[in-house]
Amino acid sequence: MFNDIGPLELVTIIVLAVLVFGPDKLPKVIQDVMRTIRKVREFSESAKQDIRNELGPEFKDFEFEDLNPKTFIRKQLDNDDLGLKEIRNGFDLKKEMAEVTDAVHGRESETPSSSSSSSAGGSGGRVDMIKKPEQPGKDERPPFDADAT
Repeated sequence: MFNDIGPLELVTIIVLAVLVFGPDKLPKVIQDVMRTIRKVREFSESAKQDIRNELGPEFKDFEFEDLNPKTFIRKQLDNDDLGLKEIRNGFDLKKEMAEVTDAVHGRESETPSSSSSSSAGGSGGRVDMIKKPEQPGKDERPPFDADAT
């Protein structure tokens, strides 16, 4: 609840509480605040239980924490039905970045998987970033690029 309160802020709140309420009334104020917090928690738990009872047995797995969008998305992405774990585990960022760097600098990659998996063209299916593209003829139209529009 108070995860973002630092030690200096906590000391400031305590000093202000002592100055406002005084050292003799402070324990009673703390007890009253704690009692109020307990009542609010009990009220919210009973309200949650009433909602669960009203929804019926179809929603027995319903959790109110799922109403938080971050929790809902995290729970859905962890679901194995989509196969995202295999994609996430099969992606090697360092290898991909090394291949991109090698392609930009015009070097051949040292990884055997890239040369064996792509055998199209003389350069192993790689795009030569150094060569300039051929200019179209006078009567030819340049190729259509849907991403450029």
